Formats: sequence, structure tokens, C-alpha cells
Amino acid sequence: MAPTLTKEQDGMAAGAPADGASAVRIEHVHKSFGRAGSETPVLDDITLSVAPGEFVCLLGASGCGKSTLLNLVAGLDRPTAGTIEVPGGRPSLMFQEHALFPWLTAGRNIELALRLRGVPRAERRTEAERLLELVRLGGSYRKRVHELSGGMRQRVAMARALAQDSSVLLMDEPFAALDAITRDVLHEELTRIWAETRLSVLFVTHNVREAVRLAQRVVLLTSRPGRIAREWRIDLPQPRRIESSGVAELSVEITDELRKEIRRHGQH
Repeated sequence: MAPTLTKEQDGMAAGAPADGASAVRIEHVHKSFGRAGSETPVLDDITLSVAPGEFVCLLGASGCGKSTLLNLVAGLDRPTAGTIEVPGGRPSLMFQEHALFPWLTAGRNIELALRLRGVPRAERRTEAERLLELVRLGGSYRKRVHELSGGMRQRVAMARALAQDSSVLLMDEPFAALDAITRDVLHEELTRIWAETRLSVLFVTHNVREAVRLAQRVVLLTSRPGRIAREWRIDLPQPRRIESSGVAELSVEITDELRKEIRRHGQH
């Protein structure tokens, strides 16, 4: 099926869920860095909603403010102006680097998140093993970080993020450092986990095909300062393959728009 294109074409506010419910609400957010009088604007008037159970990808050139916006939603920083609401509570966050503690086993890394969440000690191991099974790392509870491949480390990091038991998962280019085959496998795993858990996912990437493969909706940001340029609703059925004709066709269209934005803002 052809995707539904952009707020301008469908007459809706950017990212507004049809029933008004939102897992994330971003209203007229601005963000600048620097001292008063010499601020550098990074984000400009961002309004975006993520519906419960929706998978949204933020796409844009390097430096457009994607990660900054994710950090604001995570509560790691505050907007210069505007409001951000996550009605279901603090979201969980998965970074590009796995950030696992090397002196802990895979299971203990997950248990740390469970302890911070207040899960009783007697229940942590069982829950950690359940989460390892969910990311298809059953039997890896006692493995040290140095014994795990890059892809396995990211699976543990995903399990640790899920251990926070949030209804919203924020992902900041979590697969960017992986080789193509491992990334492809983890795309499949993330799609499966999302389908099983029905989390709301806000996923940052600069990889167009990755965005089209994973998301229900792709939001393109302009180059700095980041503004919402266009959005696409992706109607292609899941699971998708990155080399499929539908993904490839839409990726070409979005890439053309991304290039226009880069040229418009004088970046090469």
C-alpha cells in the first residue's frame, strides 16, 4: 500500500494520534545551547505526538537535533521553551553504545535496572532470565561482557532497557555501530519485541532504510535548527525486509527529501 504523506497532505497536525491519546506529547519545543545573547538554536517549534503502541522514527542529517530531542523526552535535559509530557511515566532509553558494566555479567547488568526499579531481590534473577529469553539470549545470564559479540551486547542493553518497565522506549541509533548482517538480525528482533510488548517506540536514526523498515511513521527533521519538515505513515506490512521493493521505493523518496533539506541549509 502507498504511504500516507505529511501533515500538509492529510490535513492533520504533525503526529497527532486520531483518538487524541498520546504516549508522548511534545508541544512547541525549542532548544538552544550557549550563553544568553549568543545562543545557538538546535530545535525550533517541534510539535509531535506518539500514540500508545506506535513506532516512530526521527530521521535527519547529522546535527539536526534528533538526539537532543530524544534527551529532552528522556528528561535528561530541559527545553528552552515548550512542553514535553510522557503520561505513562519516565521512559526507558537505549543508547548507541551498549554502556554495560564490564565487571557484571549479562544477567547482573539487567538486575541492576530491576533493583533501581524496586523489584525485590528474590525476584530479580527470574525476571532477568525472562528478559534474556525475550531478546533470545537464554542461557547467557552468567556471561561477561567481553564474552559477548557486539550484537549480543546490544541485546543485553535492550533487555536492560525493557527491565525499566516503561511503556515508552527511546532508542538513539542503537544499531549504528553494528555490521549490516547483525543490524538486520536486530531489526527483526526489535520488530518482534515491539509486536509482543506493544511499547511506544521513538527511534532516532540517520539511516533511511532502517527507518522505513522499522517504523509506522517516519518524521523528517530539517538541518539545524531542527524543525519538522515532513512525515510519512508507513503502511507496508510487518515484518519487512530491508531489501524489499516497498522499503526500497519509499526509501528513495525519503532520501530525495532529505537531500533537499541538506541542500536547502547549505550542508554537504
